[in-house]
Amino acid sequence: MNTDSYGNGLAIGKELDDPADAALYGKLTRRIVPFLFLAFVVAYIDRVNVSFAKLQMLADLSLSETVYGAGAGIFFVGYFIFEVPSNLILHRVGARLWIARIMVTWAVVSSLTVFVTDASSFYLLRFLLGIAEAGFFPGVVLYLSNWFPSQRRSQIIALFMAAIPVSGAIGGPLSGWLMAHLAGVHGIAGWRWLFLVEGLGSLVVGVAAFFVLTDRFADVRWLNAEEKSRIAADLARDALTRTHTSARGAFASVQVWLLGLLYFCIAMGNYGLAFWVPTIIKASGVASIGNIGLLSAVPSLVSVIAMIWIARHADRRNERRVHVALCCVIGAAGLLASVLCAANVTVSIAALVVAAIGINSIAPVFWGIPTALLGGAGAAAGLAVINCTGNLAGFVSPFIVGRLADLSGGKLLPGMLAIACALVVGAAIVLFMPSHRTSQRTFK
Repeated sequence: MNTDSYGNGLAIGKELDDPADAALYGKLTRRIVPFLFLAFVVAYIDRVNVSFAKLQMLADLSLSETVYGAGAGIFFVGYFIFEVPSNLILHRVGARLWIARIMVTWAVVSSLTVFVTDASSFYLLRFLLGIAEAGFFPGVVLYLSNWFPSQRRSQIIALFMAAIPVSGAIGGPLSGWLMAHLAGVHGIAGWRWLFLVEGLGSLVVGVAAFFVLTDRFADVRWLNAEEKSRIAADLARDALTRTHTSARGAFASVQVWLLGLLYFCIAMGNYGLAFWVPTIIKASGVASIGNIGLLSAVPSLVSVIAMIWIARHADRRNERRVHVALCCVIGAAGLLASVLCAANVTVSIAALVVAAIGINSIAPVFWGIPTALLGGAGAAAGLAVINCTGNLAGFVSPFIVGRLADLSGGKLLPGMLAIACALVVGAAIVLFMPSHRTSQRTFK
């Protein structure tokens, strides 16, 4: 019998192939995941569209690469401060109300970025955007853990997190088009239109969240009594292997903080990719903003297929540690190669594809670990602690790359080398995390 990463000791391969279970959880997936996927797409576009705005904004406002890096990253300071309180509120009031509140708030703040005039206002609005979005991702992960058992969770999280590369595939061309075609309309710069239009899109989805989401599977009408009973039984079996603790207990857990450190290394790669792909493509010789937007979609689209396949493979093999480590190394190698081969557009784009496959595939597998470990209020707090600790990399990553670029005369290699090192450290952490062989919660 296989054991899950910090898992449940179940022979999950048979369950994944059971036709009745497959039909039930397929129905659940079709009903729940598409809207959450859409919400994460618009969230991530609003989070990283600054990477495209940068191509015009820095010159318009006379800002340096260091200012851009700090502004891109200060989002995560606000995110860090309000992440745990936000997730604890979601645990109390329910996902429907709180996710809708998060989305509406961030849409308004993102749209207000149209009024940025200098470094100070840029910093302020990025900080407020982080506060507004705090709790969204761990809240959704917590929400999914209350609908899907752990043996299906990596692939479900992968379907949700496929929104990250899809947001790149959609957001890149859309951002490029908006900046190229709306520049100067009504005397407004293209990058300002970018923030306004994409922020309003998030507002629409945020309002819809209040009417689309349901807090508990027991309350939906599209599941019959037998289906609800089977889901409840699966989740009850999951609960036997979870550590149910208080929020204070999660804060005191060495295991939680170690997972947070690991996620920090993973997120260094995520945001290195998210905030610098347009700049890497431009450095390879592509001058047109529209073409940069289109080319930036290629790594994202290819990685969607890979990340879903890798997450499903991890679930079937019931193994997460090696999957995470290999993806970290692949992502690091791809990032470095994309910069080292910048003289050749084709090779550089191919390397970015490899980087995107590795980096985008890590988190869905990773999140199968803490969701199998934690339950109750401890899950709400623990997932938030892990996520906000990891997402501090959202500040560190762009700031380091921007600072090193300024110090090296605009070169991207030093920054990408720093991010690659973080990913390799992440691989080492996950491989050397202790195996608790004496308990059911085996890290495999």
